Amino acid sequence: MEFRASHRYAHMSAFKARRAADLIRGLDVNRALLVLEYDPTRSAAFFIKVLRSAVANAAQNETVDVNRLYVKDARVDQGPLIHGRPRFRSGSMGRMCEIRRRTSHFRIAVAPRKEA
Repeated sequence: MEFRASHRYAHMSAFKARRAADLIRGLDVNRALLVLEYDPTRSAAFFIKVLRSAVANAAQNETVDVNRLYVKDARVDQGPLIHGRPRFRSGSMGRMCEIRRRTSHFRIAVAPRKEA
C-alpha cells in the first residue's frame, strides 16, 4: 500500500529539481523532512510541501502508522514549456537565441516499512 502526492507545472527545470529527489529517495519520512529543511536549493521547498501532502494522505487511513513511513519513490518529470513554445531574444551577429521557460512535475510515493 502506498500513498502518493504530486505538484504539477512547477516553474523549475527538472534537471535542477532531481538533485533534491535523489537526496530523499529511500529515507524515512521524518529524516527526509529534516534533510530537505537544510537543503538550500529551491526545489527542496517544493518537495517539503509534496512530502507533507503525501503523509497527510497516509494519515487518512487509521491502520497506517505515520512514524513508520518511508519515501518509496521520489521523482521529477519534465513538464511543458510555459506558453507552450520557446520564446526568442536577440543574439550576437543578428541571430535569435531561444528562451525555454521550463516546468516540471514533482511526484512522491510513501509506504509503511515492512516488519522485520
